[in-house]
Amino acid sequence: MKLEEAKIKYIHTWGSLATSWGINKTMAQVHALLLVSTKPLSAEEIMEALQISRGNVNMNVRALIDWGIVRKEFVVGERKEFFVADKDIWELFKQITKERKKREIEPVLRVLDELQHIEDNSYDAVQFKKVLHDLSSVTTTVNGILDKAIRADEHWLLSNFTKIIKK
Repeated sequence: MKLEEAKIKYIHTWGSLATSWGINKTMAQVHALLLVSTKPLSAEEIMEALQISRGNVNMNVRALIDWGIVRKEFVVGERKEFFVADKDIWELFKQITKERKKREIEPVLRVLDELQHIEDNSYDAVQFKKVLHDLSSVTTTVNGILDKAIRADEHWLLSNFTKIIKK
């Protein structure tokens, strides 16, 4: 397989896999393209490579910048904006984990905490509170694990993950 074919296959595969994780396919493809690019790319270059509209490029690049995994880069002599993805995959994992935690886990914890304060002591209410408490306990544990992953270095997380799997 030639390099360009491999890159295209990677970009399309990454885009397809991303939908399983609740991420926009095009956003994942833009990110994958920027990951494998050896130079900063302009919106026009992204449009051409992925055959998507300028609006689609702008919307998805903006989202990737908001996630903290793509940044603008100045190119001397150019007036256009150029974009690059951070290439450190471990840092990428930690940044995505941090954003998903902030956007998905923390709001659930806030709602679960709020729902615990109902003023009803009926059997149904007690059972409801128990389910909420159990959900909160699991979610809090996951949140703690994610905090540790975000603060950890690669070797620490992998060694601890291996220990958990062996048990």
